[in-house]
Amino acid sequence: MSAASYVIGDIHGQRAMLEDALARIEDDGGAEAKVVFLGDLLDRGPDSRGVIEIILEGIAQGRDWIVLKGNHDDYLSRFLDQGDAHASKGHPELPWFDPRLGGDATLASYGVETGGRKICDILADACAAVPRAHRDFIAGLPLWHEAGSLLFVHAGIRPGVPLAEQSAEDLMWIREPFLSWPERHPWLVVHGHTALDFPHHYGNRVNLDGGAGWGRPLIPAVFEGRHCWLLTGDGRMRLPANPGF
Repeated sequence: MSAASYVIGDIHGQRAMLEDALARIEDDGGAEAKVVFLGDLLDRGPDSRGVIEIILEGIAQGRDWIVLKGNHDDYLSRFLDQGDAHASKGHPELPWFDPRLGGDATLASYGVETGGRKICDILADACAAVPRAHRDFIAGLPLWHEAGSLLFVHAGIRPGVPLAEQSAEDLMWIREPFLSWPERHPWLVVHGHTALDFPHHYGNRVNLDGGAGWGRPLIPAVFEGRHCWLLTGDGRMRLPANPGF
């Protein structure tokens, strides 16, 4: 089994991009490769259902895959389990299925229409359409994964707070003060959530959300210790630390 850790950032319903990323990982590390998914499996892209099905199938086959929960994944659970359509911290005025948040695309992948309909009717159809296995999988996802000198998490951490005391909201949602924090953390923090044009290594953290939710490529990465490479169509490309504060 490979000692490397392979990582896939925010997928956002891009099934075809996920299939390409997994193929690159298998070419580099084989079928036994350990893969960490940083969350935001859902929303905006055309096939969130297909993304979940690929991941569930891989886990059922015994793949060494660890899947973390992102804020967009939490939207689904909050809506289906609690009827909460307004869970966004950035846009609390918008229902999750507003096109600007992307839940409309997720529900469409399950055959549920959202345009011009009452929330109660959308909820009823969604509860009937989304398989219980998908709902339970999303609801049960962990918020972080620690592997030696690396900490994998969706959004980031609150600097200076012990891992056991980090809040779920911060782990799925935080931007500041995490993004501008110039000091070392106890780990190299590998995260997504804040979309970039391209993954970036800041020295104390690596942001792998390259903007697949907005149609940009989904580029997987591989870590050997604290050293990081991106897996491109031409093979490994070193991602050097460039603080950029």
